[in-house]
Amino acid sequence: MVSASRTLDVRGLMCPIPVAKSKRAIQQVGPGEVLEILSTDPAAKQDIPAWARRDGHELVEARVEDPKLLVFYVKRGV
Repeated sequence: MVSASRTLDVRGLMCPIPVAKSKRAIQQVGPGEVLEILSTDPAAKQDIPAWARRDGHELVEARVEDPKLLVFYVKRGV
């Protein structure tokens, strides 16, 4: 189980808002710390991993909690 330093709840928000809020939230954790992102946007399955990779962060884990809840753990890069 991954331990997060901060949780960002973007449930109910649609693309591009989850990625935009994730970009701001990742700046509020230190390098090497983990941001947990909760989303119900189906596009987040592709958008969050792509954003993390593009911005130099590591997607530690991604899972589906129930049919609609997506949970991502992103470790901040330098």
